[in-house]
Amino acid sequence: MTPEIEFRCTETRDLEPLRQLYVDAFPDEDLFPLVSSLLGGTAPVTSLVAVSGGALAGHVIFTRCTVEPGDFGVALLGPLCVTPELQQSGIGSALVRSGFDHLKTAVGCVFVLGDPKYYARFGFKPDHLVETPCPIPSEWKDAWQSVRLDDGSTVITGRLIVPDAWNDPSLWSD
Repeated sequence: MTPEIEFRCTETRDLEPLRQLYVDAFPDEDLFPLVSSLLGGTAPVTSLVAVSGGALAGHVIFTRCTVEPGDFGVALLGPLCVTPELQQSGIGSALVRSGFDHLKTAVGCVFVLGDPKYYARFGFKPDHLVETPCPIPSEWKDAWQSVRLDDGSTVITGRLIVPDAWNDPSLWSD
């Protein structure tokens, strides 16, 4: 039985619990500096947490970006994490869908660099029209994906322009 989960916007008091959540969810990666930088930066973000029994159970952040030329407003999804003991319980999916609900009037498209098998459930498809901010390995080309939140009538092409925190090449390669 899955415990009752509360979903809400990230608050300042969540910063230390987020650090531990990322250590637990990604023991071989250090993603918390990125999350901390995004939360403390000037770029608009949508940051949501899942809370179970008073403890953080999951987190997702969407960073507002643009695609140049044209300055089309989009968002970049990531990181997304769920505490290991609650993975595969639907928390990650609920966080992503909640993020879409928060963003649908603000952006027309969301990008992600992630597992196509996982992100397909949200409608993400490989995107070869918009370039990543930093080079990615050729074998990851189908992991660069997008999903439209608008009617899709505007074709989006160009290069994704991200806040400085995302311009670290190590975030885009293995």
